[in-house]
Order: sequence, then structure tokens, then C-alpha cells
Amino acid sequence: MGREPAPGILFDVDGTLVDTNYLHTLAWSRAFRSAGEWAPMNAIHRLTGMGGDQLVPELLGHDCPAASQARTKFFGELIGDTEAFPHAAELVRTCHDLGLRTVLATSSPADELAHHRRVLDVDDALDAATGSDDVEASKPSPDVFVVAMEAGGLDPARTLVVGDSVWDIRAADAAGVGCIALESGGFSRHELAEAGAADVYRDAGHLLARLRTSPVGSILP
Repeated sequence: MGREPAPGILFDVDGTLVDTNYLHTLAWSRAFRSAGEWAPMNAIHRLTGMGGDQLVPELLGHDCPAASQARTKFFGELIGDTEAFPHAAELVRTCHDLGLRTVLATSSPADELAHHRRVLDVDDALDAATGSDDVEASKPSPDVFVVAMEAGGLDPARTLVVGDSVWDIRAADAAGVGCIALESGGFSRHELAEAGAADVYRDAGHLLARLRTSPVGSILP
């Protein structure tokens, strides 16, 4: 018999809990150049948060397997610069301690997710973690959040996403859940609010300080 569905939080990882969005931007820029393609970094950053299966054709107008393969190499050279945002781990732990199930839900592949989990060091406060290897389509497809809710045994009516991009918000909306947005990934408050965020905070620490009065307060058991 499965677990009774419970309230919980789906945490995006890149740009939300770990400071990697600009590392991803640089890795994609180098990957495109290595494949004989080009896209401006500002345009790459605007799509960070999408999975590569959607980012590449959106930028270039066509698939580019060589760039997708090279991105893995170039990001691997940068991943050592990954740092957790201040209070990110505390945010996850506090949500867990308040009785919410906590699940990491990212478009990153398994090896990158494993690295970020080591950086965050919150596995003892996680109920599940899902990445791009667990879904057929990445954000803004809702797949990653739908699979994450199933993995964590979450009740969609009492689930929220915490993310940093308009792609998180669109994916959450398509999955039937609300999204609290953080500005730490580089999207502005205005952009996140216009995309439909339930509320917007500067970063993990800002949300943590206002957790009970944020939308999270409405789903606490």
C-alpha cells in the first residue's frame, strides 16, 4: 500500500538552491561555439531553466547534437565553482521539519544532480529527488514536477514549487500547482510576477525569513 498523499514542496535546484545559472550560460556559449554555432549569452541566460532538449531548438531554430554533447563537457569544467545559496539548505530543512515532504525536481541530469546534492548536504531532509533522466520532456513541460510529486507521494492540492525562472512557473502551472519564485536565478521580480508566480522573494534566505506568511504557510500540516 502506498503512502497517504501529503503536502510538500518541490524545489528546483539550479538558480534556486545552488548558484549555477551563469555557469550554465557560459557552458552553453562555449558548447555552441565548439559546434560552429553562436548565440548571445543574454539570450542563453533567458532560457536557462529549460532542459537542453528545448533550449537548443529555441535558440538556434534546430537541434544541434554536437552542442548538446559539448555542453556536458564544458559544464563539467565549471561545476566545481558551484556553491549553495546562503540559507538554501536551511530552507529545505525547515520545510521538512515543519512536516512538509521535500523533493528536489530539476532538469539537470543525474550526475549533475548528484554533485549539487553533495554541495547542499540535505539528503537527510529529502523525501525524493528527480532529474531529467526521470522524464521524457524537460521544463517548461510539466513532466518533472508530475514525476516529482509521484516520487514524493505529494498531494497536488497541497503542493508548491519553489523555482527561479519563468520556465519553472509555466511547468508548475501545467502540472496544476503554484510556484513561489526567487530572483536568485537572474529573472526580475516583474518577469516572475507577470509569468504567474504565487509570490516572489529575493532568494532562499528571504523566503525562509517569511516562510509562515508566504504561500507555504497555507499548506503547512
